[in-house]
Amino acid sequence: MLRHVGTKRTNTHNVRLATLLGLTAGFVNAAGFLAFSVLTTNVTGHAALFAERIAMQDWKTARVVALWMFLFLAGAFISSFIVSWIGRNQRYSYVIPILIETVILLAVALGGYKYDGSLVDKELFAGSLLFAMGLQNSLVSMVSGSVVRTTHLTGTFTDLGIELAQVIQKNRDDRATLKARIKLRSAIILFFMCGALCGAYLFRFMGFHAFFAPVAILFFTLIYDIFRIQIKRYYRQLQNPFKKN
Repeated sequence: MLRHVGTKRTNTHNVRLATLLGLTAGFVNAAGFLAFSVLTTNVTGHAALFAERIAMQDWKTARVVALWMFLFLAGAFISSFIVSWIGRNQRYSYVIPILIETVILLAVALGGYKYDGSLVDKELFAGSLLFAMGLQNSLVSMVSGSVVRTTHLTGTFTDLGIELAQVIQKNRDDRATLKARIKLRSAIILFFMCGALCGAYLFRFMGFHAFFAPVAILFFTLIYDIFRIQIKRYYRQLQNPFKKN
């Protein structure tokens, strides 16, 4: 799911990735908004807010919004740096960004009760979630070859609309490919929305402890990939003696 890249990667791998990390992003988007009144999975709205605060000469808020955009960018940069350079010769380079994201979400789940609504606290907590989502968005994009984006839906809805228009055209040779892409876009949208609904409901009843849910999803994502490899190796070792005989 995460370890397959290039020609080894299939649409099934991308759908699995979109399912799990789309759930995570949708959850963080809804729970983060309810917790801090800030969109924490993308920076599109922050660009407009930044411009408005500049126009209103509200320099303090403008500085905070600029910091949030920078933190999302920093998360994307660090994730890309780890996978491309530090992890170039490592088998599980994707584990590091996922672990960093997990630690951030775990810190919010455990320390969120300290949030008092002040601008400083909002700057800290919302900024950390934006950094985590920058990490995830960059990692998913690199692993999938820029096919999967899980932290926002604007581009996904656009691509889905284009592909739906194309698939109903007659005499197309790429109909199977288009259907696979439509399946992927639909999975991203569906599970992002499911994650958002779960995030909204769980945060209402559990407060910041609701953030344990995306932590569990991320742990499952890592365990699924790592242990799946180990299990395959184990069965291959069992089969080798029989093949030799």
